[in-house]
Amino acid sequence: MPNINDSDGSADNPIVVRPIMQADAGQVLTIQRAAFVSEALIYGDPNQPALTQTLEQLEAELRDAKGFVAVQGERVVGAVRARENEGTLQIGRVAVAPDLQGEGIGRRLLDAIENDTDCSEAELFTGSLSEANIELYKDCGYREAERIEQGDGTAQVFMRKRLR
Repeated sequence: MPNINDSDGSADNPIVVRPIMQADAGQVLTIQRAAFVSEALIYGDPNQPALTQTLEQLEAELRDAKGFVAVQGERVVGAVRARENEGTLQIGRVAVAPDLQGEGIGRRLLDAIENDTDCSEAELFTGSLSEANIELYKDCGYREAERIEQGDGTAQVFMRKRLR
């Protein structure tokens, strides 16, 4: 598996992207919750799955999913997880520490997970009000494939990208 040592972060404290490990679960859950608070505020819903997932649920997920973390020193500053399903890489829970959002970490995590699969296509989704997420995914080559209305004026926006 790749270990991507680009020079993001300071020269003294670079950000390294590496495969996720079970030992990362606690920090990944912390980053996930911190990153998704802004989504809860946008949608007025503190009960989003990314915020209510327990450590035990995340540990179980990590046994079956692949993923990567971005690490700066000893601190996990970002994470992404995915599953392969019939030739499609289903990406979920792209999370970056709020103090480092906009620094290219999400893009590096997506690159890492996309390059670590034989799948021909990647798919992810976000909410229709999550404009920054939609823009990031478009910038990374994803195109809107489907919108599923939620009955509250919002929609789940599914986006896909051809990998091979």
